[in-house]
Amino acid sequence: MWKKIEGGITKPQGFLASGVHAGFKKAKLDLALLSFENTVSAGVFTQNAFAASPVKLTKKHLALGNLKALVVNSGNANACTGLQGDNNAYLTAKIAADMLKIKPEDVAVSSTGVIGQQLDMETMKSGLLTATSTLSKEGANDFALAIMTTDTYPKEITLECTIDGTTYSLSGVAKGSGMIHPNMATMLCFITTDWPIDQITLQSYLKEAVEESFNAISVDGDTSTNDMCLIFSSQILPKPAKEKETIFLDGLKKICGYLAKTIVLDGEGATKLLQIKVQNALSQEDAKLAAKAVAHSPLVKTAFFGEDANWGRILCAVGYSGSTVDPNKTDLYLGNWQIVKNGQGTDISESVLAPILKEREIEITIDLNLGDSEYIFQTTDLSYDYVKINGSYRS
Repeated sequence: MWKKIEGGITKPQGFLASGVHAGFKKAKLDLALLSFENTVSAGVFTQNAFAASPVKLTKKHLALGNLKALVVNSGNANACTGLQGDNNAYLTAKIAADMLKIKPEDVAVSSTGVIGQQLDMETMKSGLLTATSTLSKEGANDFALAIMTTDTYPKEITLECTIDGTTYSLSGVAKGSGMIHPNMATMLCFITTDWPIDQITLQSYLKEAVEESFNAISVDGDTSTNDMCLIFSSQILPKPAKEKETIFLDGLKKICGYLAKTIVLDGEGATKLLQIKVQNALSQEDAKLAAKAVAHSPLVKTAFFGEDANWGRILCAVGYSGSTVDPNKTDLYLGNWQIVKNGQGTDISESVLAPILKEREIEITIDLNLGDSEYIFQTTDLSYDYVKINGSYRS
């Protein structure tokens, strides 16, 4: 039903965007603006106790139900910045609101970058002046570039489908490369659509889509202070019949799933994407515990970076995960090859596994043989470059 097309966050009707260099970063685009009217909005946010000032502000503004603009800066997270940081987040909304002739509470604010530094509000003001004057339907790619930090490429996807003669669009853009281990949110993700839908349903669908995508990935096990996922639905086109809303949910899950995978593929220093599937667990919670333990194990991640089929590290992580496990029933597969049967290694040759370990994407299947529940989690390997990137992040 949904098909992938060219276009960005402004493809759905009712949205304009821009991305400019304000000066938060040395040279690259670092300030993004999205403008819209007559929309319904929903969002999910980080559960980190040190939630950044823009996260706290945007949660308040979202609850008021009248968002008309989004400001995103990169290069400075405005996190752990106290009352001044809170004031700067509000001032960001107010400056944008004054320029767009709307109210400050109509503006969502998001930031990403270095933690613990105050925003330069003169830089913000001059940048927003340029951003508001360059808003257009053609600004989607600049928006995607402006929200990036250590990302190596912009992450965008647009889908469309036709229902009863009307064509609807869904578009998403995300950033994320490190500090990736979401909890009820993603890194930064912004989704637009011209499929009209009520707020309660939109919030429910967003949570469901995020749980299956962004909440099922990890690069380094760190949950950011700034994680935020927002969706905006313009109310311009005719509203499809209520029973067609499952089609919308399917599209939203495709958007989130695609963006989550691109974030893992672009993980800082990553050379491989590891898809960990735990199947036949006693419960989904058991499957989740086992999958996450494997995904977060530095020993597992470094083994795959070194292209070493060290399956003992995988079983070790499953064993301490807290999941219900019977070692005498546990099987393990690398790709299509069984390397562990009933808790013991098979006699498969290392030469058979070598080509699999060189692949960019590797599937690891852990069969607990205790029930019928499963869970899939995606992560990366852990390389020298991850240490290099994060050892000099502020320089």
